[in-house]
Amino acid sequence: MGFLSSRRKRARLAPELDDQELGRLLKSLRATTRTGTIATTDLCTAQMTRLLEQDQGDWDRQAHRLGVLADFLSASHLPKSWAAREPRNPTALVLHAWAQVEQARTHDHGGDTSDAADSCLRAAELAPDDPTPWVALLKVARWERWRQPQVFGVWNEVLTRDRWNREAYMTMLAYLTPEEGGSRLQVLDFVDALVARVPANAPCVATELTAQVFQYHAILGRGGYEALVARTHWSQGMAAQALDRVVHTWSQPGFLRHARTLADLNLLAYALMAGDRRAEARAVFEAVGGNVTAWPWQTGGDPLTEYEQAQRRATVGQ
Repeated sequence: MGFLSSRRKRARLAPELDDQELGRLLKSLRATTRTGTIATTDLCTAQMTRLLEQDQGDWDRQAHRLGVLADFLSASHLPKSWAAREPRNPTALVLHAWAQVEQARTHDHGGDTSDAADSCLRAAELAPDDPTPWVALLKVARWERWRQPQVFGVWNEVLTRDRWNREAYMTMLAYLTPEEGGSRLQVLDFVDALVARVPANAPCVATELTAQVFQYHAILGRGGYEALVARTHWSQGMAAQALDRVVHTWSQPGFLRHARTLADLNLLAYALMAGDRRAEARAVFEAVGGNVTAWPWQTGGDPLTEYEQAQRRATVGQ
């Protein structure tokens, strides 16, 4: 997706991003899941099956759609019911496991993930070439704080099937942060190894910039003088190099084509504004077209408010 000029649209939280078919499915699910009847379950699973069957072999699109559905349905009975009724359907099993993780995350350890790993492993047996069960298992491993040898074993299973899987890289990056299961040095090693090999337009290309945003947030979290001068993070060393490289490459017309391109452009707009690079941010906001992701904007408060204020500052140059 190039940074093409487009008519400014009102900002909205859009978990589906620019996936219009997924957006229509979310609207339909929102309207039909309220009754909770068996007929409703049949209708919803049929609708999801029709959409997800389009993703056969497109692992990037499949992970995007399953991730959005898992988050959307995390408080619903639907994923569990679907998996129980179709225990040999790998898509149903993966959605059930992924939704369990999302529910637990949303409720801060309030969800039950006891059978999530088993669901992923059964799905992997049923669809041995599909990386998505292993992606979901990696999310389970991160949430349950598995030991690193186990996590890296799951990670390798993903890479065997899909070398540049965006969801897997983002999950692994978060697991390796000091706040979770790793250290700053491990994050640096992970990112360095990726940058040395990854194609410039691969689905996981935003991993490096995401790591820099994580570090920026860690600086803000320390408070005091460090937080006051946190903006300088983006003008120094690896952060500045990463931002320069991304602005140069992502701006090429039609360059980014993966399913979560708009999420990556949200990230770029956020980083540019954090670094006070407003002129460069304007074109990115145009490309985003008002399709806002909760993260990273929610770090400063309400994501829509933060996005709109940042866009206004970039536009008026104040």
